[in-house]
Amino acid sequence: MNKAEQTRARVEAGLKRRYAAERRFRAYGLGAVLLGLAFVVLLFSTLVSQGWSAFRQAYVTLDVQYDAAIIDPEGTRDTATLSTADYAALVRASLKARFPEAQSRQETKALYALVSSSAAQAVQARILGDPSRIGGHERLTFLANDRVDQLLKGRIDRNLDEDSRSLTDQQVGWIDALAADGALSLHFNKGFFTQGDSREPEQAGVWGAVVGSLFTLGVTLLLSFPIGVSAAIYLEEFARRGKWTDLIEVNINNLAAVPSIVFGLLGLAVFLNFFGMPRSAPLVGGIVLTLLTLPTIIIASRAALKAVPPSIREAALGMGASRIQMVMHHVFPLAMPGILTGTIIGMARALGETAPLLMIGMVAFIVDVPKGLSDPATVLPVQVYLWADSAERAFVERTSAAILVLLAFLIVMNAAAVYLRNRFERRW
Repeated sequence: MNKAEQTRARVEAGLKRRYAAERRFRAYGLGAVLLGLAFVVLLFSTLVSQGWSAFRQAYVTLDVQYDAAIIDPEGTRDTATLSTADYAALVRASLKARFPEAQSRQETKALYALVSSSAAQAVQARILGDPSRIGGHERLTFLANDRVDQLLKGRIDRNLDEDSRSLTDQQVGWIDALAADGALSLHFNKGFFTQGDSREPEQAGVWGAVVGSLFTLGVTLLLSFPIGVSAAIYLEEFARRGKWTDLIEVNINNLAAVPSIVFGLLGLAVFLNFFGMPRSAPLVGGIVLTLLTLPTIIIASRAALKAVPPSIREAALGMGASRIQMVMHHVFPLAMPGILTGTIIGMARALGETAPLLMIGMVAFIVDVPKGLSDPATVLPVQVYLWADSAERAFVERTSAAILVLLAFLIVMNAAAVYLRNRFERRW
């Protein structure tokens, strides 16, 4: 083999090794992508498998006798008397009439536990809405207890020994009897989307957290967008380059990497302790999240402004426009898609934050849906945290369902970012 052939052989061997290395690199990249997708699929499948059942709830139907001796023994139909009547006794009487074999105190207590405590409130609402119902009877549908709900959904194994499950054999028999008569079944859980939090799993809903999140994000958007964009325009278009400008830029970049709980400590020390603002209010939460999202919005807005070609600025100034006119009429509209994208990304981060809100008291148990920015409230991530820490088995599915609602919010916000970027995008 001559020298030329040896050289060719070495080159071909080197090329083979290079191509083999490239194939391995592509395989590693493809494997990493597939592994990431597998984890995403595993995450969503786990959430859906655990959370979809929360969108259905067990309801029990009973014949309720509106006994006047219990509701209004004096027959005055006075609102105060009707409001304080023992409506739970009417529900218990309906259950006892359905299963008269329950005689002992222990048996009757187990029987009454099949229906949610909200049943008495539902009967009260019917009477206060129309007192003429007193003395009659009506077939009403109530929320079943969370353990009954879990049994119907198959999350409680009825084949276990009685001592190993939360329902007795007698309770299981009553549940089967109600289900066989069509008086106990699963229906769409509208209350999960219309009610606030509750200590009882079957009564707990996400609406209070959703409203709190909307109020908090509304305050965050109203404050962070104009402040962040104005700061970005000033730093990028008007500020003179110097040590003070460099110091501000370094601090903005550093603030973007500060742990979020630090902003919560700042809100606790300044807004709550110093200014005396209301604790666990969306107003304070929105201000704290504004501090958190401002660095992200400023950095993204500056990048969008910097991406506008210098020729646009030069052409505008050459036509006699002032610097303000050049920025607001030419540069800012072209940078708007990137600015909106960065803003929504910052808002999405704010939506998923928990630590800073815990520091200002938004971890409190809030039953009522907030009506204003100063009312006590919680947000979806904190609601997920509270339910995940609850001992009741039924809160497991509600935790996953709340995460699905939170992910739906994030998907909507990301879709809005894509739409706005395409809507305002201009080509030059």
